[in-house]
Amino acid sequence: MATLLPSVEPSVFRDRRSRLAERIGATPALLFAGGYRSRNYPDNIYRFRAASHFLYFTGAQIPDAVLVGSSVGWELFIEPDGPSHALWHGETPGPEQIAAATGVERVRPLAELADTVAALGGPEAVATLPATEPLTRAGQGSLLERDWGRATGIVTALGERDAKLADAVIDTRLRIDSAGLEQMREAASATLAGHLAGMAITAPGVPEYRVRAAIEHEFFARGMQCAYGSIVSVHGEVLHNDTHLGTLQPGDLLLADAGAEHDGWASDVTRTWPVTGRFSATQRAIYELVLHVQIEACDRVRAGARYRDIHLGAGVSLARGLVDLGILHGDPENLVERGAHALFFPHGLGHLIGLDVHDMEDLGDRAGYQAGRARSDQFGLGYLRLDRDLEPGMVVTIEPGFYQVPAILDHEELGGRFARDGTLNRSALERFHDVRGIRIEDDVLCTEGHPQVLTRDIPKDPAGVEGHVGSAR
Repeated sequence: MATLLPSVEPSVFRDRRSRLAERIGATPALLFAGGYRSRNYPDNIYRFRAASHFLYFTGAQIPDAVLVGSSVGWELFIEPDGPSHALWHGETPGPEQIAAATGVERVRPLAELADTVAALGGPEAVATLPATEPLTRAGQGSLLERDWGRATGIVTALGERDAKLADAVIDTRLRIDSAGLEQMREAASATLAGHLAGMAITAPGVPEYRVRAAIEHEFFARGMQCAYGSIVSVHGEVLHNDTHLGTLQPGDLLLADAGAEHDGWASDVTRTWPVTGRFSATQRAIYELVLHVQIEACDRVRAGARYRDIHLGAGVSLARGLVDLGILHGDPENLVERGAHALFFPHGLGHLIGLDVHDMEDLGDRAGYQAGRARSDQFGLGYLRLDRDLEPGMVVTIEPGFYQVPAILDHEELGGRFARDGTLNRSALERFHDVRGIRIEDDVLCTEGHPQVLTRDIPKDPAGVEGHVGSAR
């Protein structure tokens, strides 16, 4: 299939590899691009997207390629085109062109990789990161004599050399460089256009999938892809809703979680808007509360701040607002300590974002959690994906929400317990029956000073949102 070369200067990738080499020294590292995934038979494949660690250090979309290198130098190993490749897929760049675009010293046939590994000292002398794509991962395991257990999924248990490489890659990628930030801003621009288009087409009687199509059209019209499966649903209480078959009705709120991907760099944005173009009084009250929590949390994205503390602070702000509305009873800080706010805000405040929408999450909490920190076992807080002290250059999402999830509110040990002890006022909550789910999400860059909201131009104040809904009519 087609090989796509980077759109930025090769010096960007030389610099990234140099920073990685400083951390791993002469230990050879192998980073795999991954291969194609079949949909239902071998020749019906999904569009190829290189593994993010490979993409970060090369910028190239080359199926089955392997990057090999250390402080001594870097080479790419690729599968040469077969005799019929040009017939079906057209001409592809040659080794010299690939080397020039990526800045590697040499491009070699993939068939030479095994001998190269042997010359480097054998499988035990090299380091790698396990691929998430099953066939690539199986090939890695065979070549490098690794046993990672399951064929797919997040790997947290690594050998000494592989763990050292994982930590080096994480440290290199945590702070987004200027080239990456520029591509993230391009993705944010497309995401702005997408959300505006979705708001414009929204009206009673419109299917959810038409709104989704309007949003994603703007991404593809700019030569971009979706960074993840879009969530466009009136059932915002279903956090990862992947169906779009409903029809918008008066009184509904539509939650749209959709972001563009530019050369692999992601945007991740959620907005919630009223189908009729006007919030009801109860919808507006909850929306303004979530917006207040979100704006306050965005402003706390400062160098040195612990992300977990920002999350807990958002919980306190939400709990305080719910006390004011009569939905919860108690001291807001104590409510958060007890986890009562998680009845309505059960997920983490956000996550790292960069070349992945959940950046480096294939490496599990090794990437998201600072050394010495571990996930809580408390409901809600246990879903927090990020617990690091923030540094300039990190980009995170800030995405508080309010959801009425029956499986939580009706659960004996969750909603039931807090209702029995008087913390949860079900009769007061009933007044807000027309609020299934509200989430407001932006991508925020930590700087030396004030945070930069990369997605700030996408409307989220109530009047601005209402003014865009249905504007295509």
